[in-house]
Amino acid sequence: MSCPVKTKIVLSDSFDPWHNLALEEFLLHKVEKDQILLYLWQNQNTVVIGRNQNPWQECRCTLLEEDGGKLARRLSGGGAVFHDLGNLNFTFIMDRELYDLHKQLQVILGGVNSLGIQAEFTGRNDLTVEGKKFSGNAFYFEKDKAYHHGTVLVHVDGEKVGKYLQVSKEKMAAKGVQSVQSRITNLRNYLPDLSIEEMKGTLMASFQSLYGACPEPLRIKDTDYDLGGLYEKYASWDWRYGKTPQFDLVLETRFPWGGIELGFTLRQGKIIDSTIYSDAMNAHLIQEISASFLNRTLNSSELLLALESLQVQEEDLMILQDMKEWIGEKVKGV
Repeated sequence: MSCPVKTKIVLSDSFDPWHNLALEEFLLHKVEKDQILLYLWQNQNTVVIGRNQNPWQECRCTLLEEDGGKLARRLSGGGAVFHDLGNLNFTFIMDRELYDLHKQLQVILGGVNSLGIQAEFTGRNDLTVEGKKFSGNAFYFEKDKAYHHGTVLVHVDGEKVGKYLQVSKEKMAAKGVQSVQSRITNLRNYLPDLSIEEMKGTLMASFQSLYGACPEPLRIKDTDYDLGGLYEKYASWDWRYGKTPQFDLVLETRFPWGGIELGFTLRQGKIIDSTIYSDAMNAHLIQEISASFLNRTLNSSELLLALESLQVQEEDLMILQDMKEWIGEKVKGV
């Protein structure tokens, strides 16, 4: 007989992305067996990039900082997003055995649909209304815990989205649109009086209808918790920007599951540094692929052996096969 699911709602009163991402990871570490949390939070004037992305390619970083904005990097994969106070972020944090993407998405879709807005799940990670995206989603897994987070665009400043994000022409072409602004929409376009507070209430009600009643939501201020060094991690230059090495060889392509920029630093034909920038959703797999190339000789058979050595989940076999075919072809002529 399974245990009843324990539920909790956590609200952050901070608009600082480094605090909110640190709190998200803190809650991930603390979530209990048979427990699921709904964490709601907002960032002001922020670009958040995926775990394996190159900030300089995804964001006009200098302009963002000159305007008083912040760059943040999350644990999960996926692409760059702009947050302001017209956007509401949600995170489902749970015992991994409770992870159920369809049910989690139903919380968001159910909440939005209850407002009279007809929303649906499309593509690899988007929630849309009339074909336009109002919510992007990303995921992160540890051994026995997981989280799924995303955005809800209520009244985001679309001009700032275009001002701070720089999206590759290849990505736009793959999606068949001209600009990042043209493929997103605010929910206020369908319900002009919708507020962030109303959206919060709707999502909390939808969460409880699917997972069970919660105690009073826990509100957390910047100073309420000792986050054990996590704030310093998310605020640090190394985490947000990382190293930007001068590669000896750079290979780039775009697959249906995400873009890849693979950089190698070489010494006497050996790979001494390997970096992959990617908006692929499975951040951990991308890092494993990158690490597998270290200390290998730069030839196609060696790199294919490295990829063959990886143990992957069934849902990641397509990524690995695509990488094998691409590497085999590209490195053959190097």
